[in-house]
Parts: sequence; structure tokens; C-alpha cells
Amino acid sequence: MIKPSGARPKILVFSTVYLPMIGGAELAIHEIAKLLCDRYDFILFTARMSSAFPARERIGGVEVRRLGFGFSFDKYLVPFLGYWNARRLMRASSLQPPASRILMWGMMASYATIAAYFLKRRNRAIPFLLTLQEGDPEEYLFHGRWGLMGWWFKKIVRSADRIQTISFYLRRVAEKAGALSDRVDVVPNGVDVGRFGKAHPEARKEFYGRFELPPNAKIVITASRLVPKNGVDTLIRALALPPKNHREHAMIAGTGFQETSLKALARELEIEKRVHFLGDLDHDELARWYSAAHVFARPSRSEGLGSAFLEAMAAGLPAIGTAVGGIPDFLKHNETGVLVKVDDPHDLAYQLRHLFYDADFRARVAETGRALARDHYSWDGVANKMNGIFYRLIGA
Repeated sequence: MIKPSGARPKILVFSTVYLPMIGGAELAIHEIAKLLCDRYDFILFTARMSSAFPARERIGGVEVRRLGFGFSFDKYLVPFLGYWNARRLMRASSLQPPASRILMWGMMASYATIAAYFLKRRNRAIPFLLTLQEGDPEEYLFHGRWGLMGWWFKKIVRSADRIQTISFYLRRVAEKAGALSDRVDVVPNGVDVGRFGKAHPEARKEFYGRFELPPNAKIVITASRLVPKNGVDTLIRALALPPKNHREHAMIAGTGFQETSLKALARELEIEKRVHFLGDLDHDELARWYSAAHVFARPSRSEGLGSAFLEAMAAGLPAIGTAVGGIPDFLKHNETGVLVKVDDPHDLAYQLRHLFYDADFRARVAETGRALARDHYSWDGVANKMNGIFYRLIGA
């Protein structure tokens, strides 16, 4: 990796939420900073969100500064609190560009990144890197919240000196919002191959015993927030289609506001005994349950990239997805995975059963997907590419 000379540069990170609240964006900051903290000082500004979270702490390679009063309302305050706290830090530490080599890194065009936008407006000499990880539909990004979403999205995109997107789909979205194509880099999220590639041969037996499944049961797993964009309802409907097979079960990892309605849907379709809600799982637990399943499926309606697909592929599961957002970047039909139509439970049911009962096909797709995740999506490779972007923006 490139290593800047002299005193370590400071990277001021702006993220609306952070660990222990975790998603693809938060995980990316954590993993990249962990691998690059010997080259840069990472100082992160985020909304506090809960009084249980300390106002300040160090997590791995990141100094975390949580702002607000410990309520969810803090996310609406973080544009202003982030701006003032970052300015105060810069004054107290005599961090004045360009000599001090500061970089602002905004994670997603969200509330916290508005603070970086304000700072950029005040001091044009501070380089501003924007990462786009948005998984919302394009219609929402440009027209949601009575147009305010799109107005801020375009403002933030156009103010950035450089933009990193996690998929070619999001690159096109950035360009549509006004970004110059020569200022956009595509660097996907990574996968902890060591964690997800580890076998857990006892997991399937444990799961079968826990839910009293027959020894010949077939299991599909999905992992996501339980919200409409992830299409968990389509998976439940697919499992209920005739011929109903009581050997076919679904594991649903994650929580969200749709959980109650999804459980009601399973009851309505009379398959509640074959749909198992596992709640939120940490990565170690999720890796174990992947070892218990035969197939991973997430029939998304929109997707920025889909890190859960790559994690499942690294675990050796064939993945089913839709051709939306960034999914086609890595999921090639009948090669590294299987593509199905959006909102089509019949197509999904057909492909699920193809993978369930054609062991040779399942093994071939699983191995091709595993090799792709291992060879092209490691966090080491991602961090190396991000280091190149940081270095070009901050300078030697």
C-alpha cells in the first residue's frame, strides 16, 4: 500500500449512525479503518441515537464522537452538531488545510454528511470524499420526502471532490445527480472471507433439532432488514406455492418494521411452521446459520450492492437475487448465482427448487460464487483501493 510520508493525515468521517448499529456502510468504515489506522487518524462524527452509547470511545481504528442527547431525534441534529464539533476540533488542533493534510469522508448522502457539505462550503481547500452506499430506489433518492431528498442528494454529490460508489449502478446514479464521470471510483464493499468461509458442520444438525425438521429438509436463508425493498414477502409467497413441500423451510435473519406483517403473511398462507424468524444476528452467528442452509435468497426490489449476498457466497451458498441496483455487478445468472424476476414468487419458487434438488447444479454455482467472493471482494483489496483514493486527495 501507499504510505504517506511525515505526520499522519486526519480523516474526519461523517456517518449518521455507527457501531454497534451496523449495516454495510458502518461495516465498511470499521474494516477500512482497521486496516489503514497505521497510516491515518480516523475521527468519526455520528448521531448518538441512544443514551446507552458513550459520547466518546475508540472502536478499532476509529475515534468515535457521538453527538446529541441519546435519542433517535439526534440524526436531525447531527448536520449542525457535526459541523460545529468538526470546526471546533480543527481550531483546537490547529488543523488548517492544506499543510495539516485533512480529508473529510462522508458516508452516504445522509444527515451527517450535510455537516461535511457545510464545512466544504466554508473552506474549499479541504478535500471532500463522498461514499455512496444507498440501497433505496432511484425514485426515492431523487424525489423522496417531497423532493427534499433529491435536492440535498444533488447538493452533496456536486460538492464532493471525489465520489466512491460501491457499484456501477450507484456510479450511474451519481452521474445523473451531476457528478463528473472522471471523479467517480467504483470500489465495492468487502467480505470477511476468513469468518464466512469457515465451515460449521454442526450448525445444520443444531438447526434441524431446534425446529424439529426432518433429516431431508431443504433450507433457504435470507438476511436483511425486514423492509419492503428487500422482498422478504416474495420469498414467503414462493415457499407457499404448490406443490407445497413440507421439507422446504426458510430462515429469516434480521428485524424491521415489516416483521409483524411478514409473520402474519406466513400464517395467512398456512406455512408459519416452515418460516423461522431468527432476529438480529451478529456476523459470527450469521456465518454459522449459513452453514445450516442450502441456498441464500434475497429477491430485492432495490439494492446498492448487497453485501449479504457476498457473505453468503463466501460461505459456500448459491445465491438467488434480482437484476436490480448493484447485484448484476457480481451475480451472473447460472454462473455465480441465479437471477429471478422482481416481485415474481413463481419464478423464485422454480429457481429455489432447481437449486434444492439438483445437487450438481447447486454445487457448481456455489463454488463459482465462493471463488468470486474470495478472489475479488476481500477487505484487504478494498482497503488498498481506498488508500489510493485517500492518498490522491490528501497528497504526499
